[in-house]
Amino acid sequence: MAQKDEAVHDQLADSLNDLFTSVSTMIKSQLQGTNNELEVLEQMNERVGEEYKEMGGVASGLRVFVEQLKSKGGNFDQYVQQIDAIEQQVTEFEAVVSMLDNHVSLLESKVLSVYQSPPPHPPHPTS
Repeated sequence: MAQKDEAVHDQLADSLNDLFTSVSTMIKSQLQGTNNELEVLEQMNERVGEEYKEMGGVASGLRVFVEQLKSKGGNFDQYVQQIDAIEQQVTEFEAVVSMLDNHVSLLESKVLSVYQSPPPHPPHPTS
């Protein structure tokens, strides 16, 4: 019976050993999977970091470009003011031309009416 107890004990020890080995293998596999996921995540973070760095460079270049445009745009302000002044003068000139056109039309109609009316009769000589 001692051999039977020892055989059961060895079988139980072997089963527990197999169980612990299987659990250990399972945990190692899960840890390796987690490790692989973390490595992929790290690579993704590095790639995103590089892209953000590139975008930062582009944004910095755009900022410089916008500042240059602003400084150039400031140089155009005087021309815009001149154009506005010319536009105002043209508007006033158009108003004067319109008044002159009306006046010329009125004079033209008066001259035409004078030329179209029959000539006055000459006075009759009295004898």
